[in-house]
Amino acid sequence: MNKTFLPERIVFAYIEEPPFAWTTSEGDAEGCDVDLARTVLHTLGAREVVLQPTTFEQLLPGVAAGRWHVNTPLFVTPQRGQQVAFSQPVWALHDGFIVRAGNPLCLDSYRTIARVGARLGVVTGQVQHDAARLAQVSAQRIQCFATQAEAVQALRNDRIDAYASTAVGNRIFVAGLGDATIEAIEAHAPAGPPPVGAFSFALEAATLRQRFDAALSVYLGSAAHRARMAHYGLSASEIDPVLRPQA
Repeated sequence: MNKTFLPERIVFAYIEEPPFAWTTSEGDAEGCDVDLARTVLHTLGAREVVLQPTTFEQLLPGVAAGRWHVNTPLFVTPQRGQQVAFSQPVWALHDGFIVRAGNPLCLDSYRTIARVGARLGVVTGQVQHDAARLAQVSAQRIQCFATQAEAVQALRNDRIDAYASTAVGNRIFVAGLGDATIEAIEAHAPAGPPPVGAFSFALEAATLRQRFDAALSVYLGSAAHRARMAHYGLSASEIDPVLRPQA
């Protein structure tokens, strides 16, 4: 895959995680991150945007190896920045949990999960695993799953007590399920700004990333962008923290 110029056909990799991205019953992909990627890439002149489903653990090695051009946004960390080049951040999100209805173990933070010895589910490779370990959740009490759906099914089957992901993602995912046996709750956020997420590219794809960033910076925070994100449940709370100050 040539990484030195802008291809007319761009392959965008995503994972099944509403409201960010999911595969529809017609086989297409939707979601706030899919919508944003399509808008920016078409602005750049891409004639075709191919939507490639994958698993979370394949996102970074896949784009780094040139199997696709750009990844769906994921949280920015220094370790990930050694493998890929990130775009400007596009959202800022705190974590939350999916638990059994009524939250019988009163789980409201990673520290509470550690204190009561609850069993926590996470998606393999996502930052929630590190957040749990930093809060002293035992490694033996953390179970890793390939997808959000697998983790939530484990919760339903009483194999875990909580599933950790973004608060907004959990809320919208649970609302879409219509399952009265589980509920989404927000985790007590640590002090400081919320973690940010960004698109990612191969380190060698400097031209594509720079052109993508230039178009993204114009669109991000605009009325059109805010309206499209509101359609998927994202608000100013998730958008405003990543906007760059105007000169």
